Amino acid sequence: MKIAMMTEGTYPYSFGGVSVWCDQLIRGLTGYDFSLVAIVATGAERMVWPLPGNVVAVDRVPLWSTAPAGPTVSRRNGLPVGLLRELIDSLLDSSAEAQPRFTGVLRELFEFAQRGNLSAALGSDKAVRLLSEAWMERPPPAHWRTAPTLHDAVSAMQLLDHALRPLSCPPPQADLAHAVTNGLAVLPALAAKWRYGTPVIVTEHGVYLREQYLQNRKSPYRWPVKAIYLSFMRRLCALGYSEAGAITPGNVYNRRWEERLGAKPGRIRTVYNGVDPADFPALSGEPDAPTISWVGRIDPIKDVETLVRAFALVRQEMPAARLRLFGSPPKGRESYLERCQALTADLGITGAVTFEGRVENIADAYAAGQIVALSSVSEGFPYSLIEAMTCGRTCVATDVGGVTEAVGDTGLVVPPRNPKLMARACLTLLQDDDLRHRLGTAARTRALQNFTVDGAISAFDEVYSLVSAARPGRPGWTERAIEDPSDDLLPWKAAK
Repeated sequence: MKIAMMTEGTYPYSFGGVSVWCDQLIRGLTGYDFSLVAIVATGAERMVWPLPGNVVAVDRVPLWSTAPAGPTVSRRNGLPVGLLRELIDSLLDSSAEAQPRFTGVLRELFEFAQRGNLSAALGSDKAVRLLSEAWMERPPPAHWRTAPTLHDAVSAMQLLDHALRPLSCPPPQADLAHAVTNGLAVLPALAAKWRYGTPVIVTEHGVYLREQYLQNRKSPYRWPVKAIYLSFMRRLCALGYSEAGAITPGNVYNRRWEERLGAKPGRIRTVYNGVDPADFPALSGEPDAPTISWVGRIDPIKDVETLVRAFALVRQEMPAARLRLFGSPPKGRESYLERCQALTADLGITGAVTFEGRVENIADAYAAGQIVALSSVSEGFPYSLIEAMTCGRTCVATDVGGVTEAVGDTGLVVPPRNPKLMARACLTLLQDDDLRHRLGTAARTRALQNFTVDGAISAFDEVYSLVSAARPGRPGWTERAIEDPSDDLLPWKAAK
């Protein structure tokens, strides 16, 4: 079987948990050939992962490079005004009819993009004028504060142009299209389904739409631009769920968002991330100084600032405590690292906090601390937690995404963006050796029982077979519900 795997900003051009997951899955499913469709920023990105032998092709789809070549737009071959207006109306309309309208529009945009110049059409004066007129016909919400401007219309249409560029690429040909995130990576999967009838699988590690909401809180655009772009993302994510033959979230928390956006429960199967126990043997000792380890990419969504503030409070009670951070910022986010370093200086803890970059053997990062912390404001099912648990380290983590499902009762979970409670949880573990060691042993047992890479690979082998066999149009095809065994791990159910 040939799988077209769609990624966005991750494998094979970036490190991180999703990239680790992709590499594990491909290497584990040796009986499948994979072609990668990687959505990237400019096309100049360097591949950072050595590819397994069963990756037979890699196609990059740059969003922000020069616009895809196409015929010059004219009255005869341009995007019909009615279709442009329908796109805009489907994004501004909040009624129940808007989603099916958007679905029809997007498919027509795909057909046009395969023969015409969609980028030029969306960036045309006509498109900007139509959006401006549509805004004028609707009173702006009070929180916009000022009416939309011509500049807002230009900015909004530019964002839609860049977001829709995957529709201009040739649809991949494969037996299955597997989008390893919702959102923009779903576009080439939808294109394959619309052109060839290819079944689609959507995997979500974090909740794509939720992270879009979080990231756009601090974007430089004004409210009118944010509103139309986030409306586009909401409609696209809902479409990804509805078109998927299977949806495989990395945790049960994601299911709530997916079902709220229209995903059919019978198509959802939770598949937890897994690690290879051989790579994370039980650690036999601890550092002499009370030390907190953190592992991840230094990015606003990981909220390293809250951890730094919490550590400053820890130091007030434990002056010998140290914080060691392992990871680097994504390209273009270096300013966040500088901001975190400046915060340590402002709090007077520079000598006790070290930013150590990427480490060759990630298990060394877990060995560096007596406990492992995670301070994110959004997560899927984080590798750093299950890796640390497999090593036998006790974790303090924020209650986001699938964190509670991972930790269970083997660590301490606190609300996000709360330095005081995070500090108190860290102190509880650092000051109580017996509790820390007991929870660490329980964490390793939990991880080995439930979160191994072999279990995840077996689950996807089964899902691939089920979705391929249930391809609509085959004789005797009927849709069957996919069993989801994840309820057994939910702490609020296990307690009953």
